[in-house]
Amino acid sequence: MATNGEVFDSIATTWYGIRHWPLLPNEMAELAARWTRGRLINLGCGAGADFLPFEQTMGLVGLDCSRGMLSQASRHMKRHRLQASLVQGDLVNLPLADNSFDYATGVACYHHIRGVAARTQAFAELSRVLRPGGEAFISVWNHDQPRFVDMPQDCLVPWGRGKNALLRYYYLYTTDELGTTLTGCGFEILQLGAGTQRGQATVEDRRNICALVRKPASAAWSANRAELAEPG
Repeated sequence: MATNGEVFDSIATTWYGIRHWPLLPNEMAELAARWTRGRLINLGCGAGADFLPFEQTMGLVGLDCSRGMLSQASRHMKRHRLQASLVQGDLVNLPLADNSFDYATGVACYHHIRGVAARTQAFAELSRVLRPGGEAFISVWNHDQPRFVDMPQDCLVPWGRGKNALLRYYYLYTTDELGTTLTGCGFEILQLGAGTQRGQATVEDRRNICALVRKPASAAWSANRAELAEPG
């Protein structure tokens, strides 16, 4: 079975055709008003749509595991005359320096990581690259949404139909689980709840769980944080 990176390489051109604007525009607009200056890393940047709200004020870097997606992000930046550095890399082992970013976004990417230990390590890596006092916004798919509530949390979601469908791995979070994982990695949770992709989220339609978190100003990142945070 193809890895998620290979699947996203295959669908990158199609993805560019449908994802020109932020997936969560309300949340991105609020963040752009809150984060007015500094360095921002867009993790799992895909075709780069989430750069748009920050183009005037931030030093931008995008990271994705898919070379095909990064190619489309470059195309998107040229279209919108954006300036951003692009890096190919893995969320579980970020090729970035400690304390190197003021802010981070990770929209719809952490739920693609397979395994509790790897997901926990990815959030520990996020903490490592944020400066003390830095903030991050994360969104993941919600297991409690109507589409998935009766499915296992580990699942494969098709892109396309029939024999040509490509399967992408997802881990479907609950709100409490995401909060517990983030606090276990040392983050302070500022906001946690349903996203508003389809207007104001309702009980019937909570597709995304969103978290705004802060790395404590006194935090000293430890290489053992992921091991300590991993559930027993």
